[in-house]
Amino acid sequence: MTPATLDRREVLSRLFPNHEDYLFISGLAGSARDTAALTNDGANLFTMAGTMGAATSMGLGVAMCAPERKVVVITGDGELLMNIGSLATVATINPANLSIVCIDNGCHGETGGQNGHTSIKTNLEMMAKGAGIDSTMTIATEADLSEGSRFLNEATGPRFIQLRVKNGPPSDFKRNMDPAECRIRFRSALQP
Repeated sequence: MTPATLDRREVLSRLFPNHEDYLFISGLAGSARDTAALTNDGANLFTMAGTMGAATSMGLGVAMCAPERKVVVITGDGELLMNIGSLATVATINPANLSIVCIDNGCHGETGGQNGHTSIKTNLEMMAKGAGIDSTMTIATEADLSEGSRFLNEATGPRFIQLRVKNGPPSDFKRNMDPAECRIRFRSALQP
C-alpha cells in the first residue's frame, strides 16, 4: 500500500476547482469541515450532523431526485464503514450523476485518533468494486490528484474515490450548525 502523503485540508479544492457546479452531501466532523471550507459553507452543501453512516444514502437520494445535477458525497473512512452496504445500493441503482469521495485518514479522529481498519488491511476501493461500482480509484499522492479531477469529470458514474490522506486535523472551518436553516438553504440550491 502506497503511504499517504496528502494533507486533507488541501485536496478537495484540487479535485473540485469549480465546486459551484456540484451539490455536496458531507458526512460528519472532519469531512463536513473540509467540505464547508471548500464551499465556504455554501448553499450547495448539506452536512449530515449527528447521523454517522448516512451520507452515502442521502447522496444517493439527492442524485435520484436531481438526475441532471452532479452530486458528490464527501465522507470519511469510519463513517463509510458504518454503512458499507450503501455502496451495494448505489451500484444497484447506478446513478450516473453520483460521485463518492471517501477521505481516508486511517484513524478515528473524533474519538482520539485510534487506528481504523483502513490503516491495517481494509481496502475501501476494493469494497466499492466488490459492491458493483465499476468506476473506482485510489488517490494517495500529488501525482494522483490531477487524474482524480479528470476521473470525476470523465468516468462513467457512479464513481468512487478512496482519498488516502495523512493523519492530521481537518480544515479549521466553523460551519452553520442550525439544521433547519441548512436544510432550507440546500433546498434553494437543489431547486433553483
